Amino acid sequence: MCEKFQGLLGEIQKEVLGKPQEIEIIILALLSRGHVLIEDLPGMGKTVLAKALARVLNLKFRRIQGTSDLLASDILGVHIFNPETRKFELHEGPAFAELVLFDEMNRTPARTQSALLQVMAEHQITIDRITYQLEPPYFVIGTQNPLSSDGTFRLPDSQLDRFCVRLSLGYPAPEYEKRILKGEAESALSAMVSAQELLLAQEASQSPRVDDKIYNYLVQIAKRTREDTQLSHGVSVRALKDLISLCKSRAWLRGLDYVTPDDVQKMAIPCLSHRIAARQLTSRALQEEYIRELLRQVPLPL
Repeated sequence: MCEKFQGLLGEIQKEVLGKPQEIEIIILALLSRGHVLIEDLPGMGKTVLAKALARVLNLKFRRIQGTSDLLASDILGVHIFNPETRKFELHEGPAFAELVLFDEMNRTPARTQSALLQVMAEHQITIDRITYQLEPPYFVIGTQNPLSSDGTFRLPDSQLDRFCVRLSLGYPAPEYEKRILKGEAESALSAMVSAQELLLAQEASQSPRVDDKIYNYLVQIAKRTREDTQLSHGVSVRALKDLISLCKSRAWLRGLDYVTPDDVQKMAIPCLSHRIAARQLTSRALQEEYIRELLRQVPLPL
């Protein structure tokens, strides 16, 4: 099974050129039943990546475009009265999908941003006091413009904590950008995994064992963030649970049945950097450097 998901990486790279590490992080978040936040400038291929992922996984895909006047009902859906049946009928919003891309979500006000919180955490949507259960898999990719961009709202800490990882695609390397301009990126990708296979892989990816030394290492990392007076708050328990899941998925994808300190080192930055807050850590780069320096300071488990 892990070989098939290793093949997914190569298939997606046929269309999203030169981003193997970023694609792998997204696959790991998917295996860990987490969600992904991509912070980038417009035009970096975020939508292309989300659509490519939906095709190779054969998932129902819908896209939400964030705007300042977007309402929660535009995302979740509404009940509309049908005069013929004399009943209210649900008109589903784009949240009723298996892979949802919420593009430029920080252009929307806080009330609209929070519309997906319940479904991201519980796989259910409540409209007019009626709760609709969504079957897994359910995967959200949110994108946000840098906070320095005009017309943006900062995502609340509670919402940032719902995202398993945050990453940036960035500009492609010159050789890949040239291939993109020449139209060499493929768009006819093949569906390689069914929804059932994905669910089985999500379960199997959590099988690698974790030594107590690794757990102690994670607790020490979290403790450092919580005791640091320059931070308004440290990382949450949910963040550590996400980090453990990511480490297990990374080990599984590499064919190992145990988690190593290297897994923690590789996954800590995308998993933890967006969950710390300080007045001086105002950008993604500064937050990632803070976690990177923290990893240098905490002794590795022996």
